[in-house]
Amino acid sequence: MIIRIMGEGQYRAPEALCDELNEIDNRIVALVTEGKNDEFRTELARLISEIKAKGEAVETEEIMESDIIVPPEDLSLEEARDIFKGSGIFED
Repeated sequence: MIIRIMGEGQYRAPEALCDELNEIDNRIVALVTEGKNDEFRTELARLISEIKAKGEAVETEEIMESDIIVPPEDLSLEEARDIFKGSGIFED
């Protein structure tokens, strides 16, 4: 799976990582729904950190379509309400 972090590039993510990211994504959906801004920001930072740490960066010369687009870490709670809803950005 190819994941783009807005403003930071693309990463290849193995299936095991995608399962872990989906769990974080589900927590983010719940936190956004509950309006818990600080906790939401912590989990979004964790999501991005896990992608960078465990994914494989795609070279900038390589042009690939992204399967998932992760918003930047400075996303507001209001903006997140439009993105992190239902099953989130990672489909179950």
